[in-house]
Amino acid sequence: MSGIRITLLILLAALTAGHAAAVGSARPLPFFYDLYTFRGADGSTAIVSAFAVEAGRLEMEAADTSVQYRFSVSFVLADTALHSVIGTHDTVFVEVPRRMPEDHLLYTHVQVQARPSASTRQRVIMNDATRPGIGQLYTAFFPIPDYSGSELMLSDIALGQPDTHSGWTRGGVTLALLPTSQFPSSAFDVYYEIYNLAAGTPYSTEITIDHARDGDDDAAADRAERRPVSLRFSGVSGAAADASLPELRRVETSLSKGSYRLAVTITNLKTGALASRSRDFEVRGAGRGMTMVAATPVRGGPR
Repeated sequence: MSGIRITLLILLAALTAGHAAAVGSARPLPFFYDLYTFRGADGSTAIVSAFAVEAGRLEMEAADTSVQYRFSVSFVLADTALHSVIGTHDTVFVEVPRRMPEDHLLYTHVQVQARPSASTRQRVIMNDATRPGIGQLYTAFFPIPDYSGSELMLSDIALGQPDTHSGWTRGGVTLALLPTSQFPSSAFDVYYEIYNLAAGTPYSTEITIDHARDGDDDAAADRAERRPVSLRFSGVSGAAADASLPELRRVETSLSKGSYRLAVTITNLKTGALASRSRDFEVRGAGRGMTMVAATPVRGGPR
């Protein structure tokens, strides 16, 4: 086993042990997260993790004229077949004039590059940096998709707050990524990438938003009001030299509180080839404050 691989395995063990000690000595820190994947360089896949936490879950530091909130996030991908680990550890800091409402959402993101793999597990960790002993870990099986090849493909669908000047940047697009369980009811941005649609090719895009399946006890009248939202576009591919075409769409709609599924379907109008992806998301309703905060890599931490 290489020295680099041993170092990464030790790092993963340290992160996990630190989390366990924190939770055991004080209290957990429930938070929200989602993972998004895109084509990376040289056959790799870019994986972005969006984190969010309610301000009331964090300890607050009071200064003379302001208050501060601090937390750290870790994102680790462990390939159980190759015995390799890739991860990042970052800190988040925000200073505001006064205490935030308990449900005010602080959100951030981190990104890593990894090779496609069907045997990967993900671990996301959040710790309160103000008071030791407050933290949480979530882990799950997470196969990393392979975006190489020549067939028509779509990346993951990413959702974000509109009209942002900071956030996750990809090419010329900036998106304030939110975990999909935390959306307001007003307009939001939809970002995805089309792969292998040659420049000059005519194509169409259909975006549909449908209410998730309800329980049988819901009234028929309520279900009838929840008709799908459908948007259609047509154009000509302006794909870059790497055969990728990013698209950022604004969805202007007001959705009631509940669970939804957003689907994107691309049709190559020259060959008839189709590519489709979908994403579930949750609308929490209007009126909740949200603040995007940049994550800063911990010095000496993995990237």
